[in-house]
Amino acid sequence: MCSLLLSAPCLPRRLAPVIGTVLRSSSSRKQPVDLPDFNTDVDVHTHRLKRPERPPPSPARRWAGLEGLRERTEGSLIPDTLQEMEKDEQFKITAENLRRLGQVKLTREERKKRQRALRKLGIPNFREFLLKNLKENPQEGLEDKHQSLKKQPIEIIQLNIGLYCNQACNHCHVESSPKRMEMMTREVVDKCLEILDRSPSVHTLDITGGAPELNPQFRYLAAGGAALGKKVLDRCNLTVLLEPGQEDLPDFLTQHGVSVVASLPCYSAKNVNMQRGKGVFDKSIQALLMLNERGYGRSGTGLELDLVYNPLGGFLPPPQRELEDKYRQELWDTFGIEFNNLYTVTNMPIKRFADFLYRRNELQDYMNLLVRNFNPMSVKGLMCRNLLSVNWDGRVYDCDFNQQLDLAIPRTRLGLSAKQSAKEGPSTVHPDLKSRGLSVWDFASTDDFLGSRVVTDNHCYGCTAGMGSS
Repeated sequence: MCSLLLSAPCLPRRLAPVIGTVLRSSSSRKQPVDLPDFNTDVDVHTHRLKRPERPPPSPARRWAGLEGLRERTEGSLIPDTLQEMEKDEQFKITAENLRRLGQVKLTREERKKRQRALRKLGIPNFREFLLKNLKENPQEGLEDKHQSLKKQPIEIIQLNIGLYCNQACNHCHVESSPKRMEMMTREVVDKCLEILDRSPSVHTLDITGGAPELNPQFRYLAAGGAALGKKVLDRCNLTVLLEPGQEDLPDFLTQHGVSVVASLPCYSAKNVNMQRGKGVFDKSIQALLMLNERGYGRSGTGLELDLVYNPLGGFLPPPQRELEDKYRQELWDTFGIEFNNLYTVTNMPIKRFADFLYRRNELQDYMNLLVRNFNPMSVKGLMCRNLLSVNWDGRVYDCDFNQQLDLAIPRTRLGLSAKQSAKEGPSTVHPDLKSRGLSVWDFASTDDFLGSRVVTDNHCYGCTAGMGSS
């Protein structure tokens, strides 16, 4: 066969020796050649490619601050945070306004500022704007544009279990700080776990705050959610892992397979400390190293460590994929830190960030930025469509931002009288709970919300701009 092929007149002479060699070697079985690695399994359907191994961190780029970092980051951040709050003029002004006007009136005034900005720009209310845009730019799965702002099957229950925090970030839409003492009680936690157990469409328990880990009920809640077979997310500020009394927190999170979603607005100390407070960067890096030591963020462990970026000022975040690649390179080369995913969020024009924009005379420009960058493709992923948000006192909202603006879900949404008392509210419940919207004592399962209308207002432009905030 070989000689016939080699003598074929159509075969170029220059290839004959090569092909002859190949054919002879492949057909020869009398004198096997020693090929030590010629042992690949014939079950080729089982072959898999492993991930390329990361090169070691570049010694030339390693952060000098890693030396002595563990010792340098010991102790509580709270005294430093309180000291900064006492010196910061804007914190003092906000505290005085809160004392003088109260939270409800301050929130109302903030809304008026946003509305005036939109009115000057000739922009309609959000619901009208959204429906008009979807009519002009129909999206797959949203053929009925009115379904865009109605509840789908609830997949996530997000619990804000308290406003107490060891930080006081200048962009915080919750206005958390060490001075906020509001905390979710065991009674509310138990009711939420009961609802979680009766809601088969819910796959995720999302725990946030404040610093949720500083609520004494956090571990009970997280363990309870995990025991029900739900994915449990801890929205962590990282520095809380280094607070006195939380030394075993990383081990608790590991033991229960809790996914960590951590805020890290930059990979540089200057930007992080500017936004989140003195000393936060060092503690954040130490916390990430501690999580990595336990397997978080590493391939094959199943322990998820995701990072969240939000801009320093009144601009949109960079493209998510490119920024993730940049974070991955910087954190690995400089600190030896790994993580799973990075998510970018748009700053919402509410609370402290709204005050920041207003002081700089940038609120109108920022609202215009959000409207100009409306992304119809973001609508299907809006958190308000498949999430329920529960406040520390048990009241229920369509999303975390509505919660902070006290845009409660009307009791009439579930066919209840607007003045009807909550069914089983305990004595410890918030005094306004029975007359200010739905609470966890008004329903047994999240299935009750399917198809109900989402409450919207002028801040909602933030969730549909660019890649959104959901």
